[in-house]
Amino acid sequence: MQPITVSTDIPLEIAVDALPDDDRVWVPQAPGVFFRPLFINTVTGQWCNLLKVTRAGIVSRHRHPGIVVGYVLKGEWKYDEHEWTAREGGFVYEPPGEIHTLRVPEHCTEMITFFNISGAMIYLDDDGVQIGYEDAFTKLDMCRAHYAANGLGAGYADQFRR
Repeated sequence: MQPITVSTDIPLEIAVDALPDDDRVWVPQAPGVFFRPLFINTVTGQWCNLLKVTRAGIVSRHRHPGIVVGYVLKGEWKYDEHEWTAREGGFVYEPPGEIHTLRVPEHCTEMITFFNISGAMIYLDDDGVQIGYEDAFTKLDMCRAHYAANGLGAGYADQFRR
């Protein structure tokens, strides 16, 4: 039996503190909405990040063509289209194709959730018409622009890319 050869072409692991000490790592996405990249795979289109919301109200109405899983680290949120509320310590699975409206309740001053997203995030208006999208490439571009502007340098984002 032949031994399995270890590939020398594999990307390095990523091991970072999920909650950064430096607030400049949080990338603004909308007023009171930020994300912290953890992993951006430009080959498969998957990305993992923390979503932080520091205001109440609607964050976005959107759908995903792939699955999404989440784990709530702080605070709570809900989808207007469902009865359940995602609370601290809670796990969420989102099936592909579902349209939902993420809302942070009035009593919640900060929400942080880990999301693992497979594929794009398609933003929709109230009539279901696409008004924007995000994918691994746009997320990486947002990170590079933010880090270039705040002194970390655009290359800071590359540590999350695989």
